[in-house]
Order: sequence, then structure tokens, then C-alpha cells
Amino acid sequence: MVTEIKDPIEIRHYLHQHPELSDKEFETTKFITNYLQKLGYKIVTPKDLNTGVIAEIGNGNGPVIGLRSDIDALPIQEKTGLQYSSISNGVMHACGHDFHMASLLGAAAKISNQKDSIKGTIRLVFQPAEETHVGAQEVKEAGGVDNLDAIIGFHNKPDYGVGEVGITAGGLMAAVDQFTVSFQGVGTHAAMPNLGNDPIVALTTTVNTLQTIVSRNENPQQTAVLSVTHVQGGATWNVIPESAWFEGTLRTFTHEARATAKKRFFEIVNGEAAAFGLEAEINWQEGPDVVNNDSNLTKVVEEESAKFLRVIKPVPSNAGEDFAYFSQRIPSVFVFFGSHGNTDWHHDDLVLDDAGLKYAIEWYYRIGFKLLEYLRK
Repeated sequence: MVTEIKDPIEIRHYLHQHPELSDKEFETTKFITNYLQKLGYKIVTPKDLNTGVIAEIGNGNGPVIGLRSDIDALPIQEKTGLQYSSISNGVMHACGHDFHMASLLGAAAKISNQKDSIKGTIRLVFQPAEETHVGAQEVKEAGGVDNLDAIIGFHNKPDYGVGEVGITAGGLMAAVDQFTVSFQGVGTHAAMPNLGNDPIVALTTTVNTLQTIVSRNENPQQTAVLSVTHVQGGATWNVIPESAWFEGTLRTFTHEARATAKKRFFEIVNGEAAAFGLEAEINWQEGPDVVNNDSNLTKVVEEESAKFLRVIKPVPSNAGEDFAYFSQRIPSVFVFFGSHGNTDWHHDDLVLDDAGLKYAIEWYYRIGFKLLEYLRK
């Protein structure tokens, strides 16, 4: 019954009410698949993808353009009080991926009505697991973006008004790395620290010293941020523990800044450990690269968008986006789309404005056809 929903606002409300976590979007996948099949799309989802949907429409004679939306939700208990609030306990579309899906599904309907005029192929990429930064890579490795000549996507921006779009060439969202550092020392009574080897002193000194990477090693004209977000060590007030650890994240916008920060990070951690006579273990997890917009395609997208939207110059975001796995390999454009929210991403009370859907639908539709035309030349 739910697959008969056609109004984009109703689609968004249904998807918002039924969120699913990363790589567990099974019902969402069924909903999207059924909806697109009824519109006449060919479902080409690779068999290696457990969730997510890849679908195509067109005559196959010409360029292949990808339109991408993410589909997963977050492990957050919703507190919006909306009539269509999440019915999944502890799971919420707190980043607006329901807005993204409804926009692309609405555009899919408009595109299907013009299928005879498609000179090439339009491929819809409904990607799982963006929030865990693995979904785009899963789609890529499964072959879901093979043979694409270009791909576009957007993320809603709650602090942008309805009808506004942020477009810029080059880096739009940061490269993201995660780290965990453990110090192994010798525990002892707090009254006799000389009988042990205190990992907490080494940890606090290291956390402070790591801040010099951005302030003294990186080019001050480039954006970089290193944040230690979780520190743990010890269990009571009068015992020096034998181990302590911390974790955090690095955000950068150039390969040079990313490499410099990682190199100095290892040097500082290992140097501090040696200075205090401790063993240090570093677990470095490299996340998505910079979301990088192709300069030529960005110009085309900006010119077309300006015909029906207010184009603004966005401030690049230190947040990460695994669309980067596409943008680093395929000519692409990723933009920020106005959703007029009451708060920001990942908040439990986030409410987006449904009025923004019609503009996002039109953007997918018009930019898809415009890029097909541009790439045929």
C-alpha cells in the first residue's frame, strides 16, 4: 500500500517515520525499488549490495549521468513531536536523508514522464550507509557507479532558506580521519607515583601537544582541525591506572595538509610515549577524502541552477561526506540545498521545511538533463 504514495511530501513523511540504520536499510530499499519499478525504471542494483538501489532509464545511446541520494538514518531518539515522528525506537532521520530520498524519487517521476527525450542514460544511485562512511565505497566496489560520465548530489543545509543553493568548485566538504591512541604504563598507588609509570600524564601532555599540528605545522591559509573528543583512564581517585586512551578526528581540505598532519601526529605520540617511558599504540582510520567539485561541471550546474534558484557561495564544511569516494574518481558536483531547518544536522529535534522539496526535485531533474546535453557536445 505504501508504495502507492506519489506526493513527495507524503513520501518524505513516510520515510521519516520509518528510518533504518546504515547497511540495514532493507525496508527502505524495498520501498524505493517498488516505486521506481512502477515508474518503468530498470533496476540494476549489483547483487553484492545488500541494501541500496541502482536504477536506470534512457536509450543507452549517449552519456551516463548519475543522480545520488543517501538513504540511512542515525542512532538518535527523535524529539521533534511531529505527527510523522520516527516509530523506530532510537533511530531518526536527523540528517535529512529522508529529504534527499523524497527529492530524488520526485525527480524520478518527472524524468520518467520525459523518458523518450533522454539522449543517453540517467542512473539513480540510492546509496546506503553514508553515516558510517562506507556506503559509497560499497557501491563503487560493487560496480554501481561504473561507466558514469558524471555524478551529482546534494546535502540539505538547514541554515539555508528554501530556494537557496550553495555551489562552489573545488573542495566543499573535508577529508575525515579518525584516530585512537592507547598508552600502556605501570599502575600504582596515587600516593607513590614513583613506583609506577603514569599514562595519564603522558596522555594529557600529548593531547595538548597535538594542537600544535594545526597551529604550527599546517599552512595557516589552509583549513584544518584536529579534535580529541573522548578521553578515558583510571577507575578511582587514589589509583594511578596502568593504561589510558583517547580518540578523535582530523579534518583537512588538501592532500598536503592531510599527509602533514598524519606524519606529525605519529611523531608527537611516539615521541611523548618515549619521553615518558611508555608504550603507545595508534589506530588510524582513514575516512573519505575531500568532496571535490569538477570546475567545468560546476560552472554548468551553477548557470542552470541560477535560472530558478538563488545561488550563494558556500563556506566549505569541516563535516565529511562519503560522496567523496565518487567525486575523487568521477567528474562530479555536490551542492548544499536550502531546507530551512530549526537546528543543525544530527540534532534530535531537527525539523526541515517540506517547501524545499519542489526546488530539490526540479534541481535533480533540470541538472540531469542539462549535463546530458553538455556532455554530448
